[in-house]
Parts: sequence; C-alpha cells; structure tokens
Amino acid sequence: QGQLVESGGGLVQPGGSLRLACVASGFTFSRYAMGWYRQAQGKEREWVATIASDGGKTTYVNSVKGRFTISRDNDKNTVWLQMTSVKPEDTAVYYCRAYTAYWGQGTQVTVSS
Repeated sequence: QGQLVESGGGLVQPGGSLRLACVASGFTFSRYAMGWYRQAQGKEREWVATIASDGGKTTYVNSVKGRFTISRDNDKNTVWLQMTSVKPEDTAVYYCRAYTAYWGQGTQVTVSS
C-alpha cells in the first residue's frame, strides 16, 4: 500500500522561507505525477502545485507563482515544495498527493510574526 509522509512544516515569519518534503513508499514513485495541496482552517482544500512524473513540467496556482517551487528526485522517492516570501495567507495544512492514488497526512505551516 502506498504511503506519503510530509515533513518540514512549522512557524515562519512573513517574508521567510520554508521547505516541505514528502517521502513516498510502497509504490513506483517515478510513474506518478505529484502535487501539493493546502487547506486553511475553515476553507476547502486547494491545489497549489503539480510536477510531472519525470519532473519535466510544473504548474502552480496563481497565488504562489514566483514564490513557491515544486521539485522531485525519483531516486530518493521525494517531492519538495520550496516556499519563499511567505505570507500570512499561506498558513494552512499542506498535503502531498500522488495522482490520483495517494494522499499524505499533512504538515502544518503557520506564517506569523
């Protein structure tokens, strides 16, 4: 059974940076496009970014373009989300997803001074 485990969340000041990681196991990671989603308290889960299975194409929601970068290493079964110039509205639980099979348990990101 496939599993995704996120890490790297925490408290960060506005304008700061944070790097989330998601480690996959139990399935052939290199065959799956991967994505990051987030869910703020009281709001629906929203898509943040996607990366193709070979890492060749990435897409982002407009609100994070130019600030967040999704990347992956298929040898390490890992996908990352590099977050820079973070804003309070980036506060959410961040989830990784292996399309369309698996979800991680989430990691909390809080942007506050």
